[in-house]
Amino acid sequence: MQVKELQSVLSFEKVVIHSLAPNLYQVSVMMNGEEVFLLDGKGKFLTSHNKQDLQELFKDKQVGAMVLRQQSAYDEMVGQPTRELTNCLEVPLGTL
Repeated sequence: MQVKELQSVLSFEKVVIHSLAPNLYQVSVMMNGEEVFLLDGKGKFLTSHNKQDLQELFKDKQVGAMVLRQQSAYDEMVGQPTRELTNCLEVPLGTL
């Protein structure tokens, strides 16, 4: 979904801010049970070094939940086997 399309959508089931690295974030939204990433004007994943900037995109929207999601590469780094279950962590965020 292009960022400019946000204007036409009034509510989202869930907004997910993905923590990719220290101070690097992407954003996706849940709509009709499907997770969709936001894209910039050039069709690339929308990224920001400030998670608050991404939260601001939804300040006038109805949002069911807003979370920060992080997946750890720790297991891989210390030679642990691949897990069957995800080691994804989601932390609730307040809306602005």
